[in-house]
Amino acid sequence: MSSAASTLSPLNPNVKLVPRLNTERGGANHGWLKTFHTFSFAGYWDPRYMSFGNLRVINEDRVEPTEGFGTHGHREMEIFSYVVSGELEHKDSMGNLEILKRGDIQLTSAGTGIRHSEYNRNNKSMVHFLQIWAEPHTRGLKPKYFTRHFTDEEKTDKLVTVVAPVGSVGVKEEREGSGPAPVQSNVTLKSTILTPGKSVEHVFPAPVSGETQRKGYIHVIQTSGYNTGTAKGNRVRVNGGLELSEGDGAFAWGAAGDKLHIENVGTTPAEVLVFDME
Repeated sequence: MSSAASTLSPLNPNVKLVPRLNTERGGANHGWLKTFHTFSFAGYWDPRYMSFGNLRVINEDRVEPTEGFGTHGHREMEIFSYVVSGELEHKDSMGNLEILKRGDIQLTSAGTGIRHSEYNRNNKSMVHFLQIWAEPHTRGLKPKYFTRHFTDEEKTDKLVTVVAPVGSVGVKEEREGSGPAPVQSNVTLKSTILTPGKSVEHVFPAPVSGETQRKGYIHVIQTSGYNTGTAKGNRVRVNGGLELSEGDGAFAWGAAGDKLHIENVGTTPAEVLVFDME
């Protein structure tokens, strides 16, 4: 471990952290759509940021009223939407049609192929959501659709698992219900709303056979407004060293039992996503 890496993670010096700052993300302002790309997507391509473990896409999108993504196809990808604010209409070739709101998570296991559209049917308010893609561990699966809802109260000062692999503890393969949404991929998503001075911890599980570490990724959601410049607003400190603000993220590597300690060092609540991957 280099001295620079240790400086970023003094509480857990065995954990390696590499920041992915808001100003480094790809993205574009199309008028109807303001988007950021953590990984290469659409017109943004960077060979250094193609994927991370099974995680392929983290897009932070804002869609203007009455606008949206027209009907298009997907296959062999796990796609989930995490709604931050506003209303998102989802309609697909499996016959699903619903309006998603804050706290909702919609997961589509595209499998052999689906077609869907995503629109903001509200004529007054923008919708802000994260579109996340993960590569499936098995190809040729039957397409499936799931929704889950987690309140702000459930996530306040707690790190709540909202998406987890099929077969994990508490995961039910039901269209709607309690517990994490089931994903056919080796990726877990946790969420928290941290109030000032509070902290949560993610403990790295054991790596898969033949590996010595797990991967993690932290993303601070841009809840106080669209900003393409240096990150500002809500602020957290990771493992006593690395500080991140809205739109910032960080790649992480840790062995079994290593921790990501996330503390709100700002003055307002911070909404943070934590991914765990092989």
